[in-house]
Amino acid sequence: MWNRLNKSMMVCQMMFGLSFYGVMVILTRFFLENLNYSEADTMMIVGAFSSIGPLFAIAGGFIADKFLGAYRSLTISYFGFAMGYALLVMGASSLNIPMSLIGIALASYSRGLMSPSYPSLYKRTFKSEEDFENAYPVNYSVNNIGAFLGQYLFPMIVLILGFNGSFALSAAMATLALIILITSRKPLLSVATEMDNRPAGVKNWLAFGVISASMIGLVFFMFSHMDIGKNIVYDIGAAAIGYFIWLMMQANRSDALRMGTILIMTALTTAFFVYYGQMMTSMTMVTINTMRGDLFGIIPIAPEASMAMNPLWCILGGPLVSWTFSSLEKRNINFSTATKVSFSFVLTAIAFGILTMAIYNIGENVIIRPEVFLAIHFFQALAEVIVGSLVVAFILSVAPKHIENFSVSLFSVAIALSGIVGAVFSTSIAMEKGQAITQELVQTVYGDYFSLLTILAVVMVAIALLASRMIRIMLKKAEDGQEQDAALAEA
Repeated sequence: MWNRLNKSMMVCQMMFGLSFYGVMVILTRFFLENLNYSEADTMMIVGAFSSIGPLFAIAGGFIADKFLGAYRSLTISYFGFAMGYALLVMGASSLNIPMSLIGIALASYSRGLMSPSYPSLYKRTFKSEEDFENAYPVNYSVNNIGAFLGQYLFPMIVLILGFNGSFALSAAMATLALIILITSRKPLLSVATEMDNRPAGVKNWLAFGVISASMIGLVFFMFSHMDIGKNIVYDIGAAAIGYFIWLMMQANRSDALRMGTILIMTALTTAFFVYYGQMMTSMTMVTINTMRGDLFGIIPIAPEASMAMNPLWCILGGPLVSWTFSSLEKRNINFSTATKVSFSFVLTAIAFGILTMAIYNIGENVIIRPEVFLAIHFFQALAEVIVGSLVVAFILSVAPKHIENFSVSLFSVAIALSGIVGAVFSTSIAMEKGQAITQELVQTVYGDYFSLLTILAVVMVAIALLASRMIRIMLKKAEDGQEQDAALAEA
């Protein structure tokens, strides 16, 4: 199952996680303290940085399908990461807000270019669909090794190297991943699609350049004008889904039914990642304002580095999820992907329930121990591994081959929409600069917010189970229709 190609790609994925999430974890303090943004504006910027990139997977999927292919798109994306982080270095050195925003805009677009291309190319390094589906959760864990190290270490690296040195370190790691992809070019092209193996042509390169320049400019505008930017996210997301529905209406009945199941999974994924997005926004503010002390009294951890607990558990959760479902399948116990997503909402309800109880029972010193957040992230990380790895595999298994990359990009559209929606929700608990953090304030503002999210997670369990039944019926009808079409063709 494993070979040099998929292992080298996972190293690139780890470098992405280490550099991207390292940058993300220090952006909150960078904008709050160095660029003097308010809590509400900072949460919108960080929430947008975590979500706008996946939104532009729409463009990334279109570029990979129509112009460049997955390998070229993936290679260019890592070059974009390196350049974006380099611009952040210059922005941090001079406290230049426009340059900093251009840097995160370029990194966001590069993430969108990478998101649909990586799983498409990675899948082709395996001999069978089953090997890929069993391996992808492990790949998710490898990505989270990088994310964990980045989120835990970068708040401490900032104290030594400053923001500009930390951003430079991320640029170096993105460059290393770029070198790995370039040196693996020939073996990767041997398993890639026809699109990757034929010259792109001047026309395609020009189209790519125009699209990329437009997208980067649009992202910069969105970061600079977040009130307008969030509406642009909604519009682009709606347009992508609308285009997918139009394609579904043009397809034959079997493909249309399968594409319909992708839309249902996209809706469930959007709902789930509203919760995931809280980690970068509302939960980060909660930890900055309330989390104090070393983990277990011996492991130093900065409040904003509490996010590192999520990938820490994801590292363990990937193999655990893969082994659990593989073992059940060997015993003929099979759950549909949507049913597995319902399990994720159960875990999410437990996670946010723990946070709600901790906030309601907070003492007069207004301190929540790091161990509480470790428990919260345990349940949420297992939920994330299920949704983050299995939904992509599901989409790849049912999507028509000619729109495979675009179909995968709908997963990223879900992340983008949920990230902005979650960030907007989070601004309801933003504090004013200099506001005193009291027991009553925390219990009223934070407690009521997270208790509502807990209740809604329970509701989503039931909705996901209903969706599972609907998807099963649709796939059965699609299979029956395909068999009928094949029989008529033979006759």
